[in-house]
Amino acid sequence: MRLWSLHPQYLDSKGLVALWREGLLAQAVLAGRTRGYTRHPQLERFRDHSDAREVIAAYLRDVIAEAGQRGYHFDESKVPAGTGGSAIPVSAGQMAFEWQHLKSKLIIRDPRWHDRLGNVLVPRPHPLFAVVPGPIAPWERNSTQSIRSAR
Repeated sequence: MRLWSLHPQYLDSKGLVALWREGLLAQAVLAGRTRGYTRHPQLERFRDHSDAREVIAAYLRDVIAEAGQRGYHFDESKVPAGTGGSAIPVSAGQMAFEWQHLKSKLIIRDPRWHDRLGNVLVPRPHPLFAVVPGPIAPWERNSTQSIRSAR
């Protein structure tokens, strides 16, 4: 499961669809509607929020908005309406890690999409997140190993 801190505009079509599906799974986990993935580290920052269900719904509504701009039709009825929720902090180190991780995926999966992102030096966060100083998040799996392989 990867719930990107990056703005969904940077994801290729496969990445955007995967984010939608994984976000729906996260929503089900946070609502207690599934037994799987309940301890997944990507969910910590949502679970730690005072209104976890609202923030995951807000996260998904922004994914729907990006999909709509690209002409995709994600089923909005799967996400409850809401007011948005307060921003979740994400460290600059986490953003940098995810940016490198995404680019390493895209160079293989969709080189043309990767090339489109070539001029982006500092990517925008997903609208739900506010960037703060700091290292890679402690919940990120294999962060040290992944940084080495990205170099």
